[in-house]
Amino acid sequence: MSAAQRRRLNPLSQETESDDSGILNECVLLLVFESIKWDLQVLCLTASLNRKLRAIAKRLLWRKLCVYRAPRMVSALVNGSPNGRIGGGWDALAKLMFFCCGCDSTRNFKLSRPSPGHFAGASRFSKTSGRSFLTKKCRADLLFVSDPCEHPVGDKEDDLGIYRGVFRGFLRSNTRACLIGRQVAFDDRVRCPYCGTRVWSMTAARLVPKSAARRLGSRDGRLEYFVCVNGHLHGTCWLVPLSSDEENCEEVEEEEDEDGGDFNGEAYKKHEKVTNGTGRRSSLMF
Repeated sequence: MSAAQRRRLNPLSQETESDDSGILNECVLLLVFESIKWDLQVLCLTASLNRKLRAIAKRLLWRKLCVYRAPRMVSALVNGSPNGRIGGGWDALAKLMFFCCGCDSTRNFKLSRPSPGHFAGASRFSKTSGRSFLTKKCRADLLFVSDPCEHPVGDKEDDLGIYRGVFRGFLRSNTRACLIGRQVAFDDRVRCPYCGTRVWSMTAARLVPKSAARRLGSRDGRLEYFVCVNGHLHGTCWLVPLSSDEENCEEVEEEEDEDGGDFNGEAYKKHEKVTNGTGRRSSLMF
């Protein structure tokens, strides 16, 4: 059989081979990112190069990054299935892991000025912390919540704490059922900074337990957080300065946590300028 006849019989093979060549070859991309230990900056830049690479990143690379950086947390979120789906997509989960979304004033939490988003230097997500954000009726839900990212505001004010989290299987969660059962309306001003969907204010829904303030190192009534339809949580609080005795107690408590992983982002601090002051992404792409 001649070469021309083979091409006519199998026209798709040549196109597939050409599409999978070089940088668009998924096996090559996986080997490259494994060799650089899933560098977040390089992955952001790769996803922003063109439409095909962004599609590959969205379908494959962000999931691999999340599994590499936080295997226990991801395993818990997908019930142990490495190919399981995540509400909002793996790109949204990756952004939640590594990006502090910043904040602006809301109805229930007033600021003198907005606090911009930035890549987090280091993050720790804990399901023990997550339980502190669940009411008694919702304690069967699984929620990972980060330690608050501290943002100094001014000499006369307490530091601002910004935190984030994610539910497992939010569509089937007791928290969502409770929100729907109470007919809680979506907040008309706030959107999820990680997937862009609509959110419920847990403060407006009166679903903020007192244990959340204690866990954050805040006071009751001095925090607010939102949960989106995909189960992403983000919120703010005023942090109370701790005495030396309280700091020692906090260290002991953290050692007993069931955590989901520590993510070191020191290498990405120089890229904080990718935000425009509102917590929204600009040049680097998730």
